[in-house]
Order: sequence, then C-alpha cells, then structure tokens
Amino acid sequence: MPLIPEEPQIHESAQGPRAASAAGRTAPTPRPVPGPRGAAAPRPGRPGPGPARSAPPAQRAHGSTATASPRQENRSAPQIQLIPASADGALDAAGEAVDLLLDSGRAPGEILVLTTGEQHPWAAHELSFGETAYWAQHDAADDVFYADAASVDRASSRPVVVVAVNGGSDDDAARTLPIAMGRARALLIVCGDPQPINAALGAGV
Repeated sequence: MPLIPEEPQIHESAQGPRAASAAGRTAPTPRPVPGPRGAAAPRPGRPGPGPARSAPPAQRAHGSTATASPRQENRSAPQIQLIPASADGALDAAGEAVDLLLDSGRAPGEILVLTTGEQHPWAAHELSFGETAYWAQHDAADDVFYADAASVDRASSRPVVVVAVNGGSDDDAARTLPIAMGRARALLIVCGDPQPINAALGAGV
C-alpha cells in the first residue's frame, strides 16, 4: 500500500542542527514525527563533526553513559515514515530526523542510519581508521551508527532505522529498504523519492 507522507507535527521552534549540511541544499524538508518511545533518556551533546577522530558525528554523546530505556516495542512490523526528499537532500533530511529523534528522548545507540548512495561523512571518516575499529563501534551500540547500503546485511537491528536514499540505483533501494525494515524494531524512517520507495517497500512487505 503506497505510503502517504505524514504531515509535520513538530513545532517549528524545535529545529536542530543538521548532521551533514552540504552547499546548495536550501530546499526545506518535511519534519518527521518521532516514533513510539518509553521513558526519555538524557539528551546527548551535539558538537559539529571535526577532522580529528575525537570529533564524532553530530549526535554522539560526550562521555554520556545514557543507555536505552526498556521499551515495549515487540511489534510484528515497524512503524514506517516517509520523508519526501531529493537525492541531494536525503542526507540532510535524515540528519534532521536523527536530531528530532534525539530531541524526543531516543538514546543515540538506538539509531542506525543507512545511505544508498555516497557514504555519510562520519562513516567515511571512521572507516579511515580501519574496518575493525569501525565495526567495533557498531557492536558497542552506544551511539548513532552510520553505514552504507552495501553493509546493511552486516548491521544488526536497532529500535530505529533511518534510510537516506541519497543516490545509487533503484535496485539498491529495492534491496536495501526491505532489509532495513527487518532491522527496525519500532520505527523505519525513509528519506527520498516516494515513488521508488513505495515500490521497494511494497515489494518487501
């Protein structure tokens, strides 16, 4: 069944910084609605990413020991939310979605972000230190983790999965989205062109 993009339900004053803004991306994107959650976890700090490894992605907590609160999310299928965006704007839309999820009380370790095209800058930066260290951060599950579509099979499930359809072929999206749905325990947010997204999700359900 085709998805109807949800009307924004977040107050305009709740805008957060974008995780990976790029020049020329000025078109606003619809703001997502945070998914079901339990007790709010402490809000992590969000400094901008920097060149040194000690400068993690925008959503990484600084020394935070916050852990995911127990949540009643035993569902047969996750809630699905579509945020219409161009391929050029999908990464920004995903960044805003993550900001709002953190604002709503989601712990960083509950969120997995996947890209179908160009890697997220954080993933590219962390991979420069080697795949072993990169995947060790995934396994620790104490922070937002960014991976590309080619790695979706290796990524483990998390309460929330955000997919940025920021490039690649329609086949990449058709392969990635059903797997991403299986990885999302409570909420799947997809940022991109609604037509191929609906086709891919329809084929995967």
